[in-house]
Amino acid sequence: MAERRAVVKATARRYQRGRKKEKQKILDEFTELTGYNRSYARTVLRNYGQKARGRKPAGGKRRRSVSRKRYDEKVLAVLRRIWMILDFICGKRLVAIMPEILRRLEYFGELKVDARTRAKLMKISAATIDRLLSGERRKYQLRGRARTKPGTLLKHQIPLRTFSEWNEQQPGFVEIDLVAHDGGSAAGEYLYTLDMTDVYSGWTEVQAIQNKAQVWVFAALKELRGQLPFALQGIDSDNGSEFINDHLLRYCQQERITFTRSRPYRKNDNCFVEQKNYTMVRRHVGYQRLVGGEQLALVNELYGHLRLYANYFQPVMRLKRKERHGSQVKKTYEAAQTPYQRLRGSKHLPAAARQRLAREYTQLNPAELKRKLERLQTRLLQMPLNAAPQRSHPRQLHGWTNHHLFTKTGRPVRVDFQLRQ
Repeated sequence: MAERRAVVKATARRYQRGRKKEKQKILDEFTELTGYNRSYARTVLRNYGQKARGRKPAGGKRRRSVSRKRYDEKVLAVLRRIWMILDFICGKRLVAIMPEILRRLEYFGELKVDARTRAKLMKISAATIDRLLSGERRKYQLRGRARTKPGTLLKHQIPLRTFSEWNEQQPGFVEIDLVAHDGGSAAGEYLYTLDMTDVYSGWTEVQAIQNKAQVWVFAALKELRGQLPFALQGIDSDNGSEFINDHLLRYCQQERITFTRSRPYRKNDNCFVEQKNYTMVRRHVGYQRLVGGEQLALVNELYGHLRLYANYFQPVMRLKRKERHGSQVKKTYEAAQTPYQRLRGSKHLPAAARQRLAREYTQLNPAELKRKLERLQTRLLQMPLNAAPQRSHPRQLHGWTNHHLFTKTGRPVRVDFQLRQ
């Protein structure tokens, strides 16, 4: 062994400083002298003189290098509170609104952040946010069921519009859809939510109705139109009979509103509103069965706060372009912005509407809106369950994703946190 060590010591320096052809000759000589396998000999000569990583010293425990944490527990605590106030959004969206949300929360006295912590939060990347919060993410997405029934022959008078044709550069062209609160069974009568989403800005309005009759859908559509901060120019729906009817078609023709529909069984044609069906409705109301006037009033009260919370403080990532390279598709997104920020930067929004939005924004406290949503969600959850006529799985009857999280067993786990210090 001593002779081999001497040979290694004498050969290693020449090998490490040598060129490729020289190394081949040195390896030939070294393997002939020591009898080592060529691959092992290469490793011995290359690593000679370097500290062994992860090896246990002769008389002690294994030494591990400990990296110094840049983001301490103080930063993580503030980051976690902001993340929960903003409804557990991803790192890319959180980074985009971090400077603004810090100012708003400090202005309303919801947060007190020292200069060092603030500097770290302003420099933190989206990937680091996702890594730091990975242990907090315990979300299990539950899927609902479609309750859309094909419309009549009237749909042939309404032109088709696919996802590839949505390239609107101004607000006013919206997608609409209904979300069923059936608790897993289509039998009987139950509430629906009408979801309206602007393609350009992502601005979303929602309203609960007592069933999917055309009269309630049409009344809710008119009311949501009045809440929009811009003029309604176009409507795109699926092929359900609650939308494809003569009453709505004549209304759009009289008001000079473009009325189009998606292809049957192609949900991606309505991808903007389909995404909001989860982020706006399912995440805040859940999957339980909702029936009756009391729950209808409570859900609409919740939606009144939710529209402000989502449209002013929830950043949206918009697809900029899509390029295909062989079998791979590269997607490029615009910087994440809230619907309010997109509307504020639009030249098509009238100055009066822009000023009205700015006045409303200055009065809003995102943490207080979040607390109101939590209280209403608790009241809704504490109401007696309206049992479905048929037996349903408990995970379909109790869908909760932010105030009450689900484990793999389907049991709700309450998440308690204080927003004020």
